[in-house]
Amino acid sequence: MPSDCFPYGLHRHHKEKELILLGDTAWAPSILSHDVLGVLSQHPQLYFGRRMESKVSEGGLNVTLTIRLLMHGKEVGSIIGKKGETVKKMREESGARINISEGNCPERIVTITGPTDAIFKAFAMIAYKFEEDIINSMSNSPATSKPPVTLRLVVPASQCGSLIGKGGSKIKEIRESTGAQVQVAGDMLPNSTERAVTISGTPDAIIQCVKQICVVMLESPPKGATIPYRPKPASTPVIFAGGQAYTIQGQYAIPHPDLTKLHQLAMQQTPFPPLGQTNPAFPGLDASPPASTHELTIPNDLIGCIIGRQGTKINEIRQMSGAQIKIANATEGSSERQITITGSPANISLAQYLINARLTSEVTGMGAL
Repeated sequence: MPSDCFPYGLHRHHKEKELILLGDTAWAPSILSHDVLGVLSQHPQLYFGRRMESKVSEGGLNVTLTIRLLMHGKEVGSIIGKKGETVKKMREESGARINISEGNCPERIVTITGPTDAIFKAFAMIAYKFEEDIINSMSNSPATSKPPVTLRLVVPASQCGSLIGKGGSKIKEIRESTGAQVQVAGDMLPNSTERAVTISGTPDAIIQCVKQICVVMLESPPKGATIPYRPKPASTPVIFAGGQAYTIQGQYAIPHPDLTKLHQLAMQQTPFPPLGQTNPAFPGLDASPPASTHELTIPNDLIGCIIGRQGTKINEIRQMSGAQIKIANATEGSSERQITITGSPANISLAQYLINARLTSEVTGMGAL
């Protein structure tokens, strides 16, 4: 794509004083397509026309853009860095605002906002940081071919049709001109009207691809209200003390009545008394129901957080749940390990919850808890 096209060559339009505001973004009218201007003239409530002084810099007109990325916990950890040093450097060197959604979620939203030159500097720094992570991980791996950098944008579903184009023509054009792989998810993200757009390739290819996607987003504004995707909070780490269950939220332990009941039921009904305890006798209650078995698989690279150092974590889960838990040995050629949980329904349910909580803690960077 020519270097003097929007959004990174806006010097063509620096003389314009009347800008059109779409959401939080101001656009010069001459770079909007006739179709967009026609829609805006018929529906003036879609934007607020205001006279603004155009800020001209060496890179052209500083127009504000917002890009939202969807990242896993470990990716977010890489962006934040030790004591927040990496994201601080990115903010300072790019001049963009970089905000990371709060919460203990397996996925987080990273929002990058700023002038066009700043936003693409920040985007480039993120792409190159991920490439650095890939190179570092390969030093301990027998793999010989370097996998591509992959990023996920969050885009309103109403704009995805324009991004794909008639018969897939537009997305094909973007792939061919940038060398990046682009995939638009068929389904909307949960409880939202947005879709994930996955981009893979070299950092340079990804940056050029994002610039072209921004052009499409400009020419085809969202239709109707957009319900943004908000990642769902995941299971929080849990501890048991004095027969009560607590979930860890920040620096505090919050009582969890439902888990406490499940824990008490599991202790009453376990066929396998933990650590030499005897089952309490309850009139009319069968304290030792028949044991059942449940199997699940865990990726090899996450099994360590379930087992813990010298088996400490898996032993904790066994004691808390009252279930028997067996982890199969690794098999050659398999990337997963099988876990077999045996006990009453209450034992199995609590064991599953505790295993999921450990996995969540590891994925979200809270594995030390």
